Amino acid sequence: MPNQAWGVASDVPSVPVLPLLPVVGSATTTPLVTGGTVRYVGLDVAATAPALEAVVDRVNAALPYYGSVHRGAGAASQISTDLYESARRDIGRFVGARDVDVVVVTRNTTDALNLLAHCLPRASSVVHLDVEHHANVLPWRTHEARVVLSRATVEETLDAIDDELTRHPTTLLAVTGASNVTGDVPPLRRLADLAHAHGARIVVDAAQLAPHRRIDLVGLDVDYVAISGHKLYAPFGAGALIGRRDWLDAAPAYLPGGGSVREVSLSGVSWTSAPARHEGGTPNLLGAVALAASCRALSALGATELEDHERALLLRLDAGLDAILGVRRLRLWSDAPDRVGVASFTVDGLDPGLVAAALSAEHGVGVRDGRFCAHPLLARLVPNGTAVRASLGVATGSEDVDRLLAALRSFVAEGPRWEYQRTAGGWAPTPDPRDLDPFGLRHEGLATDPGCAAHVVLAS
Repeated sequence: MPNQAWGVASDVPSVPVLPLLPVVGSATTTPLVTGGTVRYVGLDVAATAPALEAVVDRVNAALPYYGSVHRGAGAASQISTDLYESARRDIGRFVGARDVDVVVVTRNTTDALNLLAHCLPRASSVVHLDVEHHANVLPWRTHEARVVLSRATVEETLDAIDDELTRHPTTLLAVTGASNVTGDVPPLRRLADLAHAHGARIVVDAAQLAPHRRIDLVGLDVDYVAISGHKLYAPFGAGALIGRRDWLDAAPAYLPGGGSVREVSLSGVSWTSAPARHEGGTPNLLGAVALAASCRALSALGATELEDHERALLLRLDAGLDAILGVRRLRLWSDAPDRVGVASFTVDGLDPGLVAAALSAEHGVGVRDGRFCAHPLLARLVPNGTAVRASLGVATGSEDVDRLLAALRSFVAEGPRWEYQRTAGGWAPTPDPRDLDPFGLRHEGLATDPGCAAHVVLAS
């Protein structure tokens, strides 16, 4: 359905929208089942974003000095320690952390939220919505977790949260910064005010928000935020939990080991304070360096540059989807104050997996299909619980959006040009004449399900 807040066809800019920042692989080509090759259009940024060129440059510059962090007197160790702690500061600045906040380097958002769940005081209770990614649902089940069902509008949803917090004492309100299914952004400052008015703290799962909007912990009055490098164009295995110190210092070490202690004896241990308390083992130096480099690159953009770029692309995408017969876009709230570059949709009478497989195999356009690790939400929004998702990023241009829309129009009007069958990994073209094994993995017996390649296109 068209959404007036986000424009109709007449609002679509006539001028091209160009990518904002260069990423690795932007010129990658992919073979088609129908013959020939085309430039690959990656519109699954919400799952895993490509690496910024600036990130790879920074990692390459750090590699000659790679050494033991916090554990050596040698030059490499000293430089590596400085790089790691400098990265921690850059990550904190990126989200507007307070001077007293702690930045704990984790593996990803899931790891960060599990860390916070580990650090909650005893007998804590957590409230979250039913729209959350599983990363912001499952960790809280180690405590008393209560679910508020989202309503048709933001205002009604806020009232439902207020009612829940009024009726039951709550330790923590856990909310998404932006839906990974619809892109809808809730009013975070109002949610923070609501939580604090009831004596609770608030954590924001910013996996989808941080790559698209600036975050200011002070301005939003948010207590904790979790982010992932693989969403932030820094796919080197690092994320972060940023927030208030007291719970982190009071909890047992999240990953007991070297670096998390002050003193160890055969009869006891004295733990150090956060963040080192929860970063046991050798730190992921290159992951932290990569994440910090991405934070700096995104922060260097103009104040509204990223939002303006994305809004122009969303207008184009939404209007194009609305013009295709049988396509229905999914939305959470009709009055969402903002929306990041995510659009999920269904096509009447067509399995989302088949749509995604054909877009990839016949047109070289990579999108996502399925339930997006948000099963409760998809079960409510879609009768069969699955959809197609296209997601945009800093390397997306209007040409990419137009490629998707043209491919989808062709598929809906004419059907698939190839035969497809269901496999354990989804839908796959049969036969599949493409060479999707540039690393020879299938000859090594490592790739066991050809169907897994139906939606994944590698550089040739």
